Amino acid sequence: MNYITKDLDRGNSSLTVVFGWLAVFCSAFFFYLATVIIRWAEPHTDIETSYFVFARFLLGFIVVCVFLLIRRERVKPRNYHYLVGRTVANSVAVFCFYKAVEVGTVAEANILNMTYPLFVALFSWFVLKKQRDYVAMIVVVIAFIGIYLVLSPGTADGRVGSWWGMCSGITAAAAMIYLNVSRRHHDSQTILFFMFGLGSLFIFILFRDAIFWPDREALYYLFLCSLAGVLGQYLLTYGFLFVTAVEGSIVSSSRVLIAAVMGPLLVGDPSLTGAGWLGALLIFGSNSLVALRKQPVKSNRG
Repeated sequence: MNYITKDLDRGNSSLTVVFGWLAVFCSAFFFYLATVIIRWAEPHTDIETSYFVFARFLLGFIVVCVFLLIRRERVKPRNYHYLVGRTVANSVAVFCFYKAVEVGTVAEANILNMTYPLFVALFSWFVLKKQRDYVAMIVVVIAFIGIYLVLSPGTADGRVGSWWGMCSGITAAAAMIYLNVSRRHHDSQTILFFMFGLGSLFIFILFRDAIFWPDREALYYLFLCSLAGVLGQYLLTYGFLFVTAVEGSIVSSSRVLIAAVMGPLLVGDPSLTGAGWLGALLIFGSNSLVALRKQPVKSNRG
């Protein structure tokens, strides 16, 4: 890991920045791929949404523990209420996200899950009154027009999936707020340890009837889905070492466009209508503008 520190100390070269963009983009793809695998599994297994969530958290917990053992590090929890809040919000967000895939379309589930930056901006308006950004609120209003365009063309069944997707976006925003606060007190491995560990325990307690000893085929889909989700999480974390928060947020939002394009090709979802495409573009553009509004002003010292 020393070479990473040296690169960061010297300032990011164009090569490392491109690498960061690629890592964040790949994370968006792997998050999308996890939902595609859920859809691929449907004709072959009877795995419940909660089991996919449990498997993702369990594999993530194992990976974090392996990293801690290799580096001979210990978790350093300080403010447990932040860690628990992050865990609960993230667990609900992932469950709603995967449920949206189960009962709706993969494309709409991913597009609506990626509304979380907009809800972060909306929540911040009410919570952080001294940092209110009126331009950002105008952008959020435009984004809600995009959300309406994505929601409105669906059938009755599609709307059910869309509302699950909306719930995933809202709860993911709460999870991100908890993450930002928790980062002030904890390192990444401590946050991931509790998120994956408590998350898997939380899901197991609530949905233990849906969790069974898998046969070979079920284990195959559970492992692939979990691996894609965990890879997405680590690539996102690693990529943000080399890019700014603004660049990372914009590249991460490309999952909106990946889902819109790839859904019909990979899982046979119906193509987005013209209104749906316009809504997806409005959401992507709004995420990008909200990220740009958060860009810090550079000091005269550089």
